[in-house]
Amino acid sequence: MGRFLGIFLDINHNDCYLLCMPSRPIGNDMTTQHNIPSKTVGRQTAGLLAGLYDRSQSTFTLADAQEITGLSSHLASSLLHKAVRRGLVSRVKPGVFVIVPPELGSTPEYAGDPYLTAKKLAGSAPCFISHAAAMEIHRMVTQPQLAVFASSPKRLRSRTVHGTEFRFVSIKPEHYFGTVKHWVTKQESVGISDLERTVIDGLRQPEYCGGVTEVAKGLWMRHQDMQAAKLVDYALRIGTGAVLRRLGYLLELYAIAPQNELARLRAALSETYAPLDPMLPEEGTHLRRWRLQLNIAPQELESVRAS
Repeated sequence: MGRFLGIFLDINHNDCYLLCMPSRPIGNDMTTQHNIPSKTVGRQTAGLLAGLYDRSQSTFTLADAQEITGLSSHLASSLLHKAVRRGLVSRVKPGVFVIVPPELGSTPEYAGDPYLTAKKLAGSAPCFISHAAAMEIHRMVTQPQLAVFASSPKRLRSRTVHGTEFRFVSIKPEHYFGTVKHWVTKQESVGISDLERTVIDGLRQPEYCGGVTEVAKGLWMRHQDMQAAKLVDYALRIGTGAVLRRLGYLLELYAIAPQNELARLRAALSETYAPLDPMLPEEGTHLRRWRLQLNIAPQELESVRAS
């Protein structure tokens, strides 16, 4: 015999739970060893979770809660505060929440899908997942990434949410191009840099991708799916001399671009030199053809093709 406590909706797995607890005689002293928040759901909270389920929406805002429940801002905020205390939802930032999956038990802290969370953290500012995070989505890395990078023409504050680091990279408005949609759920998507733009961003800011060698690995891993002409177009559009030099060198080294595309890059070079990897000491031979200081041994980059 049990006492009915409420309904628990799991919108990630299309499940609905009835939460009960054993009945006991009055006066029978039963205590718990841990102060675990009760994941019970009242009528209004159940309606909110059901509405989010109908939208296939796991990350939501206070405004979403108001729209679904019909409550005022104050009452919706109070409802969400109670839901956070019960471990039903987790607060990502003021006004932004995510549903906590039931398999996480009593954990009160959950950041949700990291890419959707990055989008919500950006608020109304346009942004796209980039650098190492985009490399991971595009299967251009062999190790999981510990930080989520996103680029935006608006300067956004980087932050850590429930143990996940979100780093926002500022770009010029005219550099907001080369993106595609990545569907996280059936109805929720985020913008990410496409394959070619991901390589260009990595060569421009290799410190956000683990270094030029890691970018080179990603380039080689997916080179058959990339368009050499688009890589060159993007590099010329960004207009950073170091990117032109690094891209030309790697395309030539791996023989994945025709000579006419390499010539387009060489025609745009100035007489100054740039290090192949700015994260490493400026040492090594100078390659005049690409105006590069080779501070990574060519053998190291050539070995990428065998890995």
